[in-house]
Amino acid sequence: MGLIIALIIIGLIAIFSILQYNGLVRLRNGTENAWSQIDVQLRRRYDLIPNLVNTVKGYAEHERETFEAVTQARTAAMAGQTVGEQAQNEDLLSGALKSLFAVAEAYPDLKANENFLQLQEELVSTESRIAFARQHYNDSVLGYNNKIETFPSNVIAGAFKFKQAEFFETEDEATGPVEVNF
Repeated sequence: MGLIIALIIIGLIAIFSILQYNGLVRLRNGTENAWSQIDVQLRRRYDLIPNLVNTVKGYAEHERETFEAVTQARTAAMAGQTVGEQAQNEDLLSGALKSLFAVAEAYPDLKANENFLQLQEELVSTESRIAFARQHYNDSVLGYNNKIETFPSNVIAGAFKFKQAEFFETEDEATGPVEVNF
């Protein structure tokens, strides 16, 4: 009788451990999926930038430093390896884009250009999508990290070396859409 009770207890512990492990895996995969959604929107943003730079360049060719800063910031943002590095590079890119739009302010013909207006609208839309994807990712990270830190799942997380995920945080100034209103 004692052997049966011991086997039942061991079985319950095994089932509980499996459920905890599977829950951690689902949350980790959800966090990775949420990051991939941010990545999709960031790629869309990166694809818009060369067209935007070329459109502005046609009107303001003497603003070479601004164009180079935007290009360098885009290249750095595309090369981000970690979430923190990506956030830092995105802050730099947002600042460079603000400089580009400040240059565009000085050119009334550019502000009326249909291609420029369309790119501006697409960028605003993309910035909103990035903000939404960032919020979803950070919510996923919060749930995952909470599961890793709370008992009893923290025991399983530690045993199987689950690592905390990093939040995608940007500077306060860069958390909203890039200001592109004329």
